[in-house]
Amino acid sequence: MTLSPRLAAIVEALPLEPHLRVLEIGCGPGAAARAVAERLTTGHILAIDRSAAAIAQASSAAAAAIAAGRMSVRQVAAEDFALREREHPFDLVFAVRVGALDGRHPQLGDRVMQRIAAATTPRARLFIDGHERHF
Repeated sequence: MTLSPRLAAIVEALPLEPHLRVLEIGCGPGAAARAVAERLTTGHILAIDRSAAAIAQASSAAAAAIAAGRMSVRQVAAEDFALREREHPFDLVFAVRVGALDGRHPQLGDRVMQRIAAATTPRARLFIDGHERHF
């Protein structure tokens, strides 16, 4: 798998550990999520996107990681995301080029941040466009 230099740098900079539960917001075709899944052994990454086409691409490209239980995908807008019943909270969240988090739509961004905070552990870390943010 080949990542763009920008995505490769972001994935490389994430403080990934093999056991973490990771959430990627706005996964597109899933390239970064697949790269993260390769680094997880007992952990898991959930890649979400509002686009059905993106989720279909990500699901197809990540069939092996999904079958191994290291990755899953879900079609949902970030502002509507919530943990499912019996779903464990996430330790690390990242987003790359997600319009709701780029500052242009503050109210939407606030809603997304509330949803993320509700779906993460108390010590979770958030990275937007490669920079750590705080809840």
